[in-house]
Amino acid sequence: MEIRGEGPPLIFIHGLGCDHTQWNQEAARLSSAFQTIVFDCRGHGKSDKPVYYSLHDHIQDVLALTDYFALHDIILYGSSMGSYIAQGTAIAQSQRIHKLILVAPKSNGLTSSTQWLFQEHAGELKTMDKQEKRMFFYRHMVYDPQLLVEHPDLLKSTLTPKQKLAANKALAGFDFRKGLPGITARTLVISGKYDGLNPPAEGQICASLIPDSTFVEMQYSGHLPMYEEPDLYRSVIDRFLFQTK
Repeated sequence: MEIRGEGPPLIFIHGLGCDHTQWNQEAARLSSAFQTIVFDCRGHGKSDKPVYYSLHDHIQDVLALTDYFALHDIILYGSSMGSYIAQGTAIAQSQRIHKLILVAPKSNGLTSSTQWLFQEHAGELKTMDKQEKRMFFYRHMVYDPQLLVEHPDLLKSTLTPKQKLAANKALAGFDFRKGLPGITARTLVISGKYDGLNPPAEGQICASLIPDSTFVEMQYSGHLPMYEEPDLYRSVIDRFLFQTK
C-alpha cells in the first residue's frame, strides 16, 4: 500500500490481474490535491494469494481499509474489476462515499469479462496460434491494438496461471443492479466506445441506476481510456473531481 499527499481521501482500485502500479501516474498526479491511497487487491500484487476468494471479500477488504484509517467523505476510483469493487463498497457504506469514479464498468456478470470473451469466441480461438490469440485480445481491448503491441507492459501481470484462475473465479455471478439506486455519491461513469470486454452499454446501465451520475463515452478508446486518450481522460477526471457541487 502507498499513501501520498494530504486532503480528501482518494482510493484507487485496480483491474483484474494488475496491481497498484496501474495507478502510479494518476496517484502521483492527484496527490497534490488529495490523500491518494493505492493497494494490491486480494490475490494480486504483494497481497496474499488464497486459492479461493470472492468479490465480497474484495469489498470487505476495502471496507476494512476505510475502517482502519477512519476515512470519511471518500472518493473511490476503480477501473474494470476495481469498478465492481467500488460499486459494492458504495452500496455497502453509501454514507461514507462522497464521489465515485467507475471506469470501464459493468453492473453484473456471470463470469469475468475476460472469461466471457474467450467463451463467446471459443470456436474461433481454437484455430489461432498464440500470436493470433494475442492480437484477437488486443483488438477487443483497445481502439488501436498497436498501443498494446508497443506497450505490452500495460497488461503485465505477475500472477501464475493458478492465481489468475482464482482471480477470475472471484468475479463470478455478481449483480449490483438492485443496490445501485441506493448510492448517494456523485458518480462519474467512463466507458470506451470500442471496449469489447465491458461495452458502453454496460456503463450506461450503471449510470442509469445511480441517481446522481454522469456518463461519458470516450470515442477513440476501448477498455483502457486512461492510456488511449490520456489528455481528454485526465480533463474529464479533473473536471469531475474539482467540481464543488
